[in-house]
Amino acid sequence: MRIGLAGGGTDVSPYSDLYGGAILNATIDLYAYASLEPLNNGKIEFVIDGTGKTLTLDTASELPVQSGFELFAGVYNRIVKQFNTGALSFRLTSYIEAPQGSGLGTSSTIVVSLLGAFVEWLRLPLGKYDIAHLAYDIERVDLGMSGGKQDQYAATFGGINFLEFLAHDKVIVNPLQLKPEIIHELENNLLLYYTSTQRVSAAIIDEQVKNVKEKNTSSVEAMHRLKEQALQMKDALLRGELSKIGEVLHFGWQNKKQMAHSISNDFIDSIYHTAMQSGATGGKISGAGGGGFMFFYCPGVSKIKVARALGALGGNMQMFKFTRDGLVAWTAE
Repeated sequence: MRIGLAGGGTDVSPYSDLYGGAILNATIDLYAYASLEPLNNGKIEFVIDGTGKTLTLDTASELPVQSGFELFAGVYNRIVKQFNTGALSFRLTSYIEAPQGSGLGTSSTIVVSLLGAFVEWLRLPLGKYDIAHLAYDIERVDLGMSGGKQDQYAATFGGINFLEFLAHDKVIVNPLQLKPEIIHELENNLLLYYTSTQRVSAAIIDEQVKNVKEKNTSSVEAMHRLKEQALQMKDALLRGELSKIGEVLHFGWQNKKQMAHSISNDFIDSIYHTAMQSGATGGKISGAGGGGFMFFYCPGVSKIKVARALGALGGNMQMFKFTRDGLVAWTAE
């Protein structure tokens, strides 16, 4: 999964098609897993590990999209249709290390992991750009789920990347070559905080899309500034100017709230105010907004103080490390 450090929302069409978007994000050591076991009994079994949710179907060239298993069916249907595999029989088990609706790109990370299992099993000739774009198509086109493009590319490529989103679904992934000490200090000073709330991002994203289509001036201008924020964040990291990180995050948060009314609320505002009063220099909500995870830049030795203050509000700190790898797949006999 990933945290979006800057530019969030500018990867969503039609903004990215009209103006071009830019995001800087980083993958962290919270994962989605998919295990595919071939069967020969004419059945397809979907298992969401740890929840007790299972679905067993007769094998077919197209599966119904059933509640709770939309991502499974979406991936299977596209694989069969695009690669002409014919009906398949297998058990597909999925597990994820964060709750869905948490703002860490969970749904897209699940789709990428499911795709990775099929690519490995069927030896499909797909590179990373192909897999990320296919995951985007499955979610946004086939299943009609609202959202942007950053999560699929983050999950597939991994690492700390500056992503450019252009017209006609063109995406350019630029890995940042950062000094180890910069990565360690950034990791040390970022506090990831789970608000113990979840949200449905679709409504927030739909409002954002509506504002762009209707040329809502304040919303579009805010997105322009968020795109600029991604450039500011990239420059600060490449130059090792970590003292600017909090300021850049705060600039982005003030503008992100202008994109759609439901991005923040009184509870989220109180969390942000508490963090800033306790020593953080900036922060933001992870993902579309409305709930889930937030993170804050806490310079020096202020991280634990901020964590204690936020803990009194009912949430909890999530430990994490940055990761370099994205999608990894293998076959076990």
